[in-house]
Amino acid sequence: MNADGAGRPDYHDFMAGFDPDSLVRELAGDMSALNACVECCDRHAGQGRVAVNYEGADGTSRAITFEELRDRSAQVANLLAKHGVGPGDRVSGLLPRIPELVALVLGVWRAGAVYQPLFTAFGPKAIDHRLKTSGAKVVVTDRENRPKLDEVEERPVIMTIGGHGGDIDFNAAADAEPARFEPVMRKGSDGMLLMATSGTTGLPKGVKVPLSALPAFAAYMKFGLELLPDDVFWNIADPGWAYGLYYAVTGPLLLGHQTTLHDGPFSVDSTVRIVKKLGVTNFTGAPTAYRMIAAGGGEALATMKGQIRVASSAGEPLNPELMRWWEANVGSRLFDQYGQTECAMVLMNHHGLSHDVHPGAAGYPMPGFALAVVDEQGRPVEKGQHGILAVDLKNSPYMFFEGYLGREGQDWVGDYYLTGDTVEENQDGTISFVGRSDDVITSAGYRIGPFDVESALLEHPAVAESAVVGKPDPERGEIVKAFVILTAGHAGTDALAEELRQHVRQRLGKHAYPREVAFPDSLPKTPSGKIQRFLLRKE
Repeated sequence: MNADGAGRPDYHDFMAGFDPDSLVRELAGDMSALNACVECCDRHAGQGRVAVNYEGADGTSRAITFEELRDRSAQVANLLAKHGVGPGDRVSGLLPRIPELVALVLGVWRAGAVYQPLFTAFGPKAIDHRLKTSGAKVVVTDRENRPKLDEVEERPVIMTIGGHGGDIDFNAAADAEPARFEPVMRKGSDGMLLMATSGTTGLPKGVKVPLSALPAFAAYMKFGLELLPDDVFWNIADPGWAYGLYYAVTGPLLLGHQTTLHDGPFSVDSTVRIVKKLGVTNFTGAPTAYRMIAAGGGEALATMKGQIRVASSAGEPLNPELMRWWEANVGSRLFDQYGQTECAMVLMNHHGLSHDVHPGAAGYPMPGFALAVVDEQGRPVEKGQHGILAVDLKNSPYMFFEGYLGREGQDWVGDYYLTGDTVEENQDGTISFVGRSDDVITSAGYRIGPFDVESALLEHPAVAESAVVGKPDPERGEIVKAFVILTAGHAGTDALAEELRQHVRQRLGKHAYPREVAFPDSLPKTPSGKIQRFLLRKE
């Protein structure tokens, strides 16, 4: 299948002559003096351009300009500074997809500080761990999510939209501040985001995202998503996670482009309504969304056909049949793309560059990155052989990951960062996924660490031991399945299974709870006592 490459540079010719400094030169600042709020807001103000199209859960709409965001971010920066936030400090946001979230992110950056996202589906345990990791001085939330902070042991200053008890009323307090705040310049190596990523052998680990990541974000918007000036862009991912924060907020604003925020859960009906109302032409989300759109048929297809110019999928591998179905029924290209919190988007079928599309393959490396397929010792494997997808550190000028927080420089194998995904390189140079080489579960685009779920289960008095795996699911890609060994005096009933599901849902969030619970007599283990999850997955 050949991609429609009309007017697009040939991928291989482009890569041969690509100058990674070209995107650095497009910034207003340089790596010795840089401010993310200037790059994503201030330099685009003065022309009356819309920055955010906001669609509320109640059907209300609002278009917010770069000028409005510039002034509001200054008020937010003044408010944060008044409460002790300075350059390098961390500020957390436990907010849904509302305008205040964007104003907060930009205000944090204007002050030279670091923003930490907290997904609104997180329970108190997940929030508490992340706040301990960041040492945030301030957390901003809304009334709906505010009660979760009551169980946090060491709470920072809490600001709540609309106020809550003794909390600072975020909007009212920001309104009282002047709309001028000189942006604090930082170095490219300084942090702008503090993310968390799931692991299989411990709690989520901190990932510092420095200002030097901005060119990598711009590259994906240009070459991966092909965001054009006339596009109406909508990335439906939640900014509580990397793909949403990197590419629904930072990336489009960095290019001076409008982005779309919808404060509400995904549904086919709401998606159709917003696509039709705004005239969305460039759309991206997880495979789950596309599967639901395909199942919806009818009005969904009538709206998308002729409307969506390009569509992209990230978060988990995209079934090639869905790609073919989309092209046949919607008439546009739907491309599979891959990245991680640690390195952002690095492997994809490119909308902005012309190349053959290998069905079932994730595509080619993005400009600014060199990838390899290696074994666990970092030795390259032959084409057609299974190996681990790796980022070649010496030849990837856009690679920004320095190692997990507190162990910088310790997460490499030779000159490679190993992603933990098992792949194979095809004869045409494309890379196809085989499966995960670790136990992280990918469900509806969310990466879930089994250790988190197992830890939450062990807090329940009926649970003596647990193991959690991903089970293939036609809609979500995988669902979380828990195998639970019970303490004496408890029976594995349907009622207890539901109780355990709700227990985890309350502790970690609705994205991470086990949708299936089994009660085996024992768990398969190695002689050293490690649980053999691969045997449970086979079962």
